[in-house]
Amino acid sequence: MEVKVVSSKLVKPRYPEGVPLPDTTEHVPSSVFDKITYHIQMAIIYAFTAPSPSTADIERGLADVLAVYRLFAGQVGAGPDGSPGVLLNDHGTRLVEAHVDGATLADVAPNKPTPEILKLHPNLEGEIEEVVQVQLTRFACGSLAVGFTANHAVADGHATSDFLVAWGRAARGLDHVRVGQSLSPPHNHPDLFRPRDPPAIEFEHRGAEYERPAPANSSHECHGADSVVIHKAHFTKDFIAGLRAKASAGRGRPFSRFETTLAHLWRTMARARGLGPHETSAIRVSVDGRRRLATPPDYFGNLVLWAFPRATAGDLLNRPLKHAAQVIHDAVARVDGAYFQSLVDFVSSGAVEREGLEKTAVLHDVLCPDMEVDSWLTFPFYELDFGTGSPSYFMPSYFPSEGMLFLAPSYIGDGSVDAFVPVFEHNLQAFKECCYSAE
Repeated sequence: MEVKVVSSKLVKPRYPEGVPLPDTTEHVPSSVFDKITYHIQMAIIYAFTAPSPSTADIERGLADVLAVYRLFAGQVGAGPDGSPGVLLNDHGTRLVEAHVDGATLADVAPNKPTPEILKLHPNLEGEIEEVVQVQLTRFACGSLAVGFTANHAVADGHATSDFLVAWGRAARGLDHVRVGQSLSPPHNHPDLFRPRDPPAIEFEHRGAEYERPAPANSSHECHGADSVVIHKAHFTKDFIAGLRAKASAGRGRPFSRFETTLAHLWRTMARARGLGPHETSAIRVSVDGRRRLATPPDYFGNLVLWAFPRATAGDLLNRPLKHAAQVIHDAVARVDGAYFQSLVDFVSSGAVEREGLEKTAVLHDVLCPDMEVDSWLTFPFYELDFGTGSPSYFMPSYFPSEGMLFLAPSYIGDGSVDAFVPVFEHNLQAFKECCYSAE
């Protein structure tokens, strides 16, 4: 696929007439949660079939929404005191226009991530001056691919999905992207995540959010440096309902769609990887802290910690699905409001600096025997509507990190789930053979 770039420019916030212009020297410091998350550019791909939205509508909506979500129009940098954060200087968002001649979106856009789709969004490597980048790629059939990238250190998936929905509202010319409110969504400020005095560290954060530096010769490899492929597993609504019924039998409250699907994938990965019965596998599961810390639901930034359910491969494979689902459920439940506050107190205590600890949120090429999951099942990604309807599909870009899963609602919209699963190529066939079995 040859993608030809037509133009590249900055789209700056556009403020309503008569409204005083904001201070463009304000600096929003990074919160404790911004600092410990992944400092990478994340990318997703949307597809819109013909008739696709116009570039003019998309750009106008982007300018309007950036006037509200100013963190996405700023630049990452140090404040006057040297602290990391975002300068609200209205630098703007990078907007790239491109086209593909003689090919349709269906011809070149696979239903799962491959290296080819890296051409459908701006480059994620090197020094990137903008917090957000957008690429609009038009095809001969009239379809449109929207590649969206954002700096994860500025906003998590919850916040980013709010922005995307608001962008669509602005493009459709609705009254206001904040549904009648004139203020920007709340972001970090010095009084928001305050430690207790004295700090009360009630949980162990070493080995969870922080760790001591690994030896230089340590390795995360498993079974050698095989190539990694990303498999898209589609679980129908009926298949998931069957899994939930099986896992929740005899339980007063059924396990959630997420808990059940992840439990099934955990067992499937253990079998496909050929893990020994005594090998321990852990999953890094994102836990949203907005309700746990009584923070406004529209808080814009990162507010995520992680649960780490653990089990031996023998227990995963020899005990029923209910066991894996319960392990996941219990681990997530332990990451409650008290845990979030304990992390704030731990960081403020100075232990990180004294002990030379490093954050654990670092991407690895191989996670085996462990896993990580990013669940987008509750995010309204399919509500992005620029005026011609919802996207025909969306998916993560190509992130070939073995064991790092993405769960997304299917475009069908009936409760079915698409799981994007990076596996070693030599484990792919084994994964396919057991991922649709409820046994």
